[in-house]
Amino acid sequence: MSQQQQEKNRSAAADFRQGLQDGIAICIGYLAVSFAFGIQAHETGLTAVQAAAMSFLNVTSAGQFSALELIFRQASLMELALLQLVVNLRYLLMSTALSQKFAPQASLLQRLGTAYGVTDEIFTLSVLRPGTLTAAYSAGIIGISVFGWVAGTALGAGAGQILPERLVSALGIAIYGMFLAIILPESRKNRPVLIVVLCAMVISALMQVIPFLAVISSGFRIIIVTLLVAGVAAAISPVPPEPTDGGAA
Repeated sequence: MSQQQQEKNRSAAADFRQGLQDGIAICIGYLAVSFAFGIQAHETGLTAVQAAAMSFLNVTSAGQFSALELIFRQASLMELALLQLVVNLRYLLMSTALSQKFAPQASLLQRLGTAYGVTDEIFTLSVLRPGTLTAAYSAGIIGISVFGWVAGTALGAGAGQILPERLVSALGIAIYGMFLAIILPESRKNRPVLIVVLCAMVISALMQVIPFLAVISSGFRIIIVTLLVAGVAAAISPVPPEPTDGGAA
C-alpha cells in the first residue's frame, strides 16, 4: 500500500472517529425520544421488531409519530405516502444543501448514504463542520445517531410488552409533553410561531366538528392542516431575500 493511500485511510479513520464523537449527544437524545415512540408503536399494535424496522428505514421522528395514527386507523398507502412527503419535504432541501459540501469526487453511493441519515440535528452539525464534508465523517455521525434511534425504539416497544398497562399509558403521554416542551418556549418569544401554533389548533378543531370536513380521513386532515399552516407561516413571516452586491447590474 502506498504512503498516499495510508494517509488517506488515516484521514478517513480520523473523520469517522470525529463523527462518532460529535454524534454521541444526538444518540443520547434520540434514545429518549425514540423510547417514547416505541411505546406509542406498541400501543398502535406494532411488534418491537416492526417498530425498530420502521425507525431504521425512516429515521424521522415527525414522520413516524404522525404515521402511527394512520396505521392504527388502517389508512391507505397513498395517505401514508402523501403524509410522509409533506412532513419530510424539508429533508430534500437539507440533502441538496449538504451535497454542496462534498468533494466533487464523492461517489453517488456516498451521497445517498449521507442523504439516508439527514435529520435536523445531523444536518446542523454537518453543515457547520469546517471544510469539505467527507463520507467517513457522515458515516460516523449517522451510524451512532441511527443506533440510538433504533435502540430506543426497540427498548420502548419491548417495555410496552412487559410493563403494567397503566405505566405504559402514562409513558405514552410523555411524547405529548415533549411536544409541548418544544412548542411553548418558542411560542412565548416568537410571535409568528405562536400564531402558527394557534392556527394549527383552530384548523384542527374545525376539521373535527364541521360535518363535511369531519368525514375526511385523519391522514388527509393532517396533510391539509400541514399545508394550510405552512401557508400561514409563509405569509406572516416570509424569509427575507439575501442581500446582493450594490454594484450588481
